[in-house]
Amino acid sequence: MDGLEIVGVSEIPQDAMIVDVREDYEWNEGHALGAVHIPMADLPARIDELDPDEDTYVMCRTSGRSLHAAAWLLDQGYSIFVVGGGAGAWMEAGLPMASENDQEPNVR
Repeated sequence: MDGLEIVGVSEIPQDAMIVDVREDYEWNEGHALGAVHIPMADLPARIDELDPDEDTYVMCRTSGRSLHAAAWLLDQGYSIFVVGGGAGAWMEAGLPMASENDQEPNVR
């Protein structure tokens, strides 16, 4: 995946655009506060929701899916970074999270 930069969760600017490409059930259990949810399969249809000139940080659970999504976005001309360790690393770092199921945020 040439040209992709992987960054740690501590390197993401506070007001950064974070796109979570996980499935609905994963997002509902827990996600980075302020992230935008665009499941990987929906990315081509929803690409116009992203600004190609804005640095965008892509995450999934551990980084596997986000590498593929980020590579595709990079090919489309977007400024993309992969969040190393994904939502799991975000949770382990104690960074702000939310859930959509009225329970304590969790990443599985």
